[in-house]
Amino acid sequence: GKCPEDGWDESTIELFLHELAIMDSNNFLGNCGVGEREGRVVSGLVARRHYRLIHGIGRSGDISAVQPKAAGSSLLNKLTNSVVLDVIKQAGVRTATSCFVVPMATGMSLTLCFLTLRHKRPKAKYIIWPRIDQKSCFKSMITAGFEPVVIENALEGDELRTDLEAVEAKVKALGAENILCVHSTTSCFAPRVPDRLEELAVICANYDIPHIVNNAYGVQSSKCMHLIQQGARVGRIDAFIQSLDKNFMVPVGGAIIAGFNESFIQEISKMYPGRASASPSLDVLITLLSLGTNGYKKLLKERKEMFSYLSSELKKLADNYNERLLDTPHNPISLAMSLKNLDETNDAAVTQLGSMLFTRQVSGARVVPCGSVQTVNNYTFKGFMSHANNYPCAYLNAASAIGIKKQDVDVFLKRLDKCLKTFRKEAKQEKSINEVSDSNAATEQPED
Repeated sequence: GKCPEDGWDESTIELFLHELAIMDSNNFLGNCGVGEREGRVVSGLVARRHYRLIHGIGRSGDISAVQPKAAGSSLLNKLTNSVVLDVIKQAGVRTATSCFVVPMATGMSLTLCFLTLRHKRPKAKYIIWPRIDQKSCFKSMITAGFEPVVIENALEGDELRTDLEAVEAKVKALGAENILCVHSTTSCFAPRVPDRLEELAVICANYDIPHIVNNAYGVQSSKCMHLIQQGARVGRIDAFIQSLDKNFMVPVGGAIIAGFNESFIQEISKMYPGRASASPSLDVLITLLSLGTNGYKKLLKERKEMFSYLSSELKKLADNYNERLLDTPHNPISLAMSLKNLDETNDAAVTQLGSMLFTRQVSGARVVPCGSVQTVNNYTFKGFMSHANNYPCAYLNAASAIGIKKQDVDVFLKRLDKCLKTFRKEAKQEKSINEVSDSNAATEQPED
């Protein structure tokens, strides 16, 4: 049930999956199926794509239950959850006791956690949420039927950090029994940094309020995982949720719900209605078997090295254009470079830079202008995408996520440099035209 230290080769993994598949009844020779769900697949291509593991995982009442006519798929499910828990422990959350892979992305997985808590806290209608401008985590609370209580972040230097006094004041004002949970975040775009998990966990323990952590792409960061481990040690963390695609480089569509109380994690899994697709479990198991713990740790080490490289090179580029690499030491994945001069020169230039980067095949970089307003589910966010009503400057984000290569960083910086040179050239031309016009106006003789 542990992830192997050294990865397996592809033939061994395929042999293993075929052995699991022949344990499912739809692959038995002479099988006679007379039910409504017998694992029949009309396309051979589809069957091969799924290694003939067609039954999915779980049963109608429990996603973690064993399905008697799909012993291989059930074993796949159990093994995947066990291997993933081992990797989570090795990544830094050593006291996690239970987890399961769910075939939904992070937002819907958070919703499932909130719906499970509803049965434990029937009077509660509020979720306290330190603001992070990302739609899916906000909508996860709305979809579950709760009212988000947005706590604005505190600006400390360049960083946006958790306002602990505002959180505790809101707990006292609303009453602990009326609060479903505190919904905190680890991985995020700079200049926002991970929430103060230890302090929030202590507040939750003191007021007996559940604590759900959105750890979307935090498994790849030892700092994010350390915060979760410490929060659970000194206070209360009920569950933490992470995306499969962002942390393990598999297709979008799965997440891991993990925690420190096995019975609560089982409650969440039982809340999932019906059986589920085995594809996310299959994808992550294949990936971890091919990497092994040594391969995964190597990727984590490379990511950290690329973060340092991206940071130093982006700082040099910022200096060349009289901008700043914002000082965000508490964010271990994302960086931000100010665009103050660009913003002051031309109102549309900041958003134009984002468009220019995208058309030059730079994906993932976010350009954040000042003062944009957006309404999400009838809640209006000022300064949307900047995690604050009035962040002091416009900026550009870049992240060093798992799998990034030195070539990615070098090409990004080269293309960004070209875009910024274009703006600098345009600004110089405009200045020259203005100076000529001013000079002409000064030398014109007044009429008699």
